[in-house]
Amino acid sequence: FPGAGSRFQEAKRLLHTAVPECLLARERETGKIKRFLREHVCAGRPGSLYIAGAPGTGKTACVSRVLQDCQGELASSKTVVLNCMSLSSSQGVFAAVASQLGLQPRAPARELARQLEQQLTAKGPMVLLVLDELDQLDSKGQDVLYTVFEWPWLPGSRLVLIGGWQRGARGAGPPAPARAELALPAGMANALDLTERGLARLQARPGCRPRLLPFAPYTREQLVAILQERLRQVAGDPVLDGSAVQFCARKVSAVSGDARKALDVCRRAVELVERDARSQTVLKPLPPGE
Repeated sequence: FPGAGSRFQEAKRLLHTAVPECLLARERETGKIKRFLREHVCAGRPGSLYIAGAPGTGKTACVSRVLQDCQGELASSKTVVLNCMSLSSSQGVFAAVASQLGLQPRAPARELARQLEQQLTAKGPMVLLVLDELDQLDSKGQDVLYTVFEWPWLPGSRLVLIGGWQRGARGAGPPAPARAELALPAGMANALDLTERGLARLQARPGCRPRLLPFAPYTREQLVAILQERLRQVAGDPVLDGSAVQFCARKVSAVSGDARKALDVCRRAVELVERDARSQTVLKPLPPGE
C-alpha cells in the first residue's frame, strides 16, 4: 500500500466536476460559442444565444472554458455572469444585473427593468450577460423572460446575451430559435418543439429570436474518453479497472448521458477501492526477541 494513498487522492481530485483544461467531445460546441462572441461582443453587434440541453451535458463547462480562453478578446467589454439558481425569485434577476452594472438595486423590479433598459441602450462598451439555469426565470406570463430576451434588440442596445436552459425544466420554455445549428436527436427535437409555444411575442418578431446551440447527452464512447482522460493522469498502475470504467459509462449513457453523474460514480468507486486497500494493510508482529 505504500504510496497508494496519494494516488487515490489524486484520482479523486481529477474526477472532480470543475472546468477542466481540455473539454473532450465538446470541441464543436466550444467553437460555436467562441465564434458567436467574436461576431457579436468583439464586433459590437447585439445578439442572443440560447444553449439548451439536459443536465451534465457540458453547457456551463463550455461557456466557462470559452470565457477563460477569450479573456483578452473580451477585455474591452463588460462581462456579467449570473447563476439564476441563486435568485430568490425570477424578478431578482433585475437587481442582480443592476448591481453588476453599477446601478442601485433597491428599486422595485419594474423600475429596475426600466433603468437597465436605459443603461443598456446608452453609449458605452458592449455588455456580455451570461445567465445560467435560465429556467429559474420562468414566471406567470413569462414577463421576466420576455424582458431579458428583448434587451439585445432594443434600439441602440449594446447587450449580448447567453442563456443556458435545462431541457425538461418546468414551464413553457424559452423562445424558440429561427433555426437549429446542429442536427438534433429526435428526443431533443421534440423537447425544443414544445418551446416554440413558450414566448409567442418573440415568435411574432423573428428578429428577436435567439440563436440556438443544443447540447446532446454524452454517448458511451464519449463518457469513456472523458473518464479515461482524467484517470490517465494518475501515475502508476490504474486506479480503476478498464472494464469498470466501461460499465459506468454504459450505464450512465443509457439513463442520462450526464458526465457529472459518471464522474461522481467513478469518484465513489475510487473511495471504495481506497477503503478496501486500507483495510488490507495489516502490520505483521515482530519475531520474538526483536
